[in-house]
Amino acid sequence: MDEATRQQPRRLVGVDAARGLALFGMIAVHVTPSVGADGGSTAAHLVASGRASALFAVLAGVGLALASGGSTEPRGTAPRQARAATAVRAGFLVVVGLAIGLPDSGVAVILVYYGVLFLAAIPFLGLRAPALFALAGFWALTAPVLSHVLRLQGLPRTSGNVTTESLADPVGLFWQLTVTGYYPVLPWLAYVLAGLALGRLTLASTSVAARIFAGGAALAVGTYVLSWVLLRQGVMDRLTEAGTGGHPTSRPFTDGVLNTSFYGTTPTTTAWWLTVASPHTATPFDMLHTIGTAAAVLGLTLLLASRFSGLLSPLAAVGSMTFTLYSVHVLLLATAIPGNVEYAAGLHMAVALAIAVPWRRYAGRGPLEAVTASAVRSMRKLTAWTSRL
Repeated sequence: MDEATRQQPRRLVGVDAARGLALFGMIAVHVTPSVGADGGSTAAHLVASGRASALFAVLAGVGLALASGGSTEPRGTAPRQARAATAVRAGFLVVVGLAIGLPDSGVAVILVYYGVLFLAAIPFLGLRAPALFALAGFWALTAPVLSHVLRLQGLPRTSGNVTTESLADPVGLFWQLTVTGYYPVLPWLAYVLAGLALGRLTLASTSVAARIFAGGAALAVGTYVLSWVLLRQGVMDRLTEAGTGGHPTSRPFTDGVLNTSFYGTTPTTTAWWLTVASPHTATPFDMLHTIGTAAAVLGLTLLLASRFSGLLSPLAAVGSMTFTLYSVHVLLLATAIPGNVEYAAGLHMAVALAIAVPWRRYAGRGPLEAVTASAVRSMRKLTAWTSRL
């Protein structure tokens, strides 16, 4: 067994349970209308819109940290192996994402963005928690501003999923993945950096979990309230005057800007848009708020798992194979269970549980996870062998 493999900790039920919640949150947002019959935002979107996908991304960073030693500082060939393994995981995410983006599922598929985020995280795998926390905060504050400045230059906004057809326009694809798309990597790297920082902590410790929960909740509430206050101190008037400039939104933002999705980026009609904490805006307030909610969810599931791991096991089974189940969910939306079917959210969640619980018990890793893990093991062995040459 190589050194990197020895350093990998056992699976944490709380982390897997948080992944399961992230998947269920994304399912709910995908198949539930954003606006109810009464004209208000639906409960699923009030709770999960923007937050579920952010949790998904933060937990990606946690997973990368755990796979590269967790709280144990990587030594010897471990850092090099971690970088190679991360690149392999990224490749599988991109390939599968390009494939499942082709059918008309009606959702913005995250996997290609997710894979590029993995690649972007590689230079930071060797950093310790304090540096990662500082870098995540800096990135969350500055990358949205840089994105705003870049988009002021009139970058093309490409709609639709990233597919194999997108490869025909590499320049447009680059800007879509990094700046203008639904999950833009430039600001979203803050999520992975925050997750890497959290994963470098001793997550099995109850006191650490409690601090993660408390710190995350404080950050989430503080940034959201500050954005709310600014809106009522004249910012909302400035936004209304500037308008969206044709930028797509899930509903008229004047009906409730903090509950309106902006599909990845804010309008560029005024820099005041950077003060909103609305879903899928990738502003500093949105980034810090959703990093906080992700940390709070992770801390809470870690705390619950320390006492009620058995009760969380079905949810953790789902979270242990989100690559497979997310892909199944997207394909089902495009085929057997489209979003307009009655009780679609419940059906998709039931399918996930029906697959994950017995599969986890009798087979272990999910199918896509197993293929990826096999390739990662081969890459680790190859990296270890080449390092001895």
